[in-house]
Amino acid sequence: MKKLRSRFERFCYNNRTKGIPNLMLYVTLGSAVVYVLSMLDKSNTLYYALCFNRELILQGQVWRLFTYTFTYDAGNVLITAIALYCYYSLGSAMEAAWGSLRFNLFYFSGIVLMDAFCMIFGGWADIYYLNLSLFLGYATMYPEARFLLLYIIPVKAWIFALVDLVLTAYSVIMMTAYGAFPYSLFPLVAIGNYFLFFGKDVINVFPMVWRIKLSGLFKKKKAYAPQQPIQFRPAAEKQEYYTHRCTVCGRTDVSNPELEFRYCSRCNGYFCYCEDHISNHTHVQ
Repeated sequence: MKKLRSRFERFCYNNRTKGIPNLMLYVTLGSAVVYVLSMLDKSNTLYYALCFNRELILQGQVWRLFTYTFTYDAGNVLITAIALYCYYSLGSAMEAAWGSLRFNLFYFSGIVLMDAFCMIFGGWADIYYLNLSLFLGYATMYPEARFLLLYIIPVKAWIFALVDLVLTAYSVIMMTAYGAFPYSLFPLVAIGNYFLFFGKDVINVFPMVWRIKLSGLFKKKKAYAPQQPIQFRPAAEKQEYYTHRCTVCGRTDVSNPELEFRYCSRCNGYFCYCEDHISNHTHVQ
């Protein structure tokens, strides 16, 4: 799995300029246009024509599989504008770090996961969780980034990310308790692209102390082995460079420059002897 992820990341890096550049710019602009037109059209004809609807998709309105990403509506004009700008900023930051290709795959895989789940089990695909995966991804990459709560109180991104994860888990539990299973699993599936692309890096949304403890749970403890005493060995003797060396006594022309050395013609080979052993040695046959 580690090798597969490494190959995928290398492929995305080598092709980082491919895909749709500035994807979030088009998404936020499209959402803004749909929001303004929906305000002008009190019947919300355009809005409902773009929303996800399983029955109508099966009847041929396949555009609904992706056009619901343009139906973000926070209710208030100002809040909607601020939210869209935030999502644009988060997505642009991730795209700048990852490249266009990987960010495109991240965003579109979230859409595919929601489409597949809702087409199989029914229900309503909600763009909220796709935008939540953007925020979680940004908070994982930049956990120390600060956001202004109520536009006054600075709060680190990892704190917001933990709160969102807790609220998501709570919504899953409550929907399951009220009998909405299996649709109650939709929030987890909708942010599945976040877990798929970040893998073990999701622990970055936790404080550093927690990360150390969490990483320790997954490391295998090595069996204790008593430390062996360090053995000190004498330094190797300095290598002696010589020209002649006696085959019998081992003396050389360097260690004993006063000696004379000769080679025996009766020995079978090239054997050298000092003056004390040239006439007093056993011939090598």
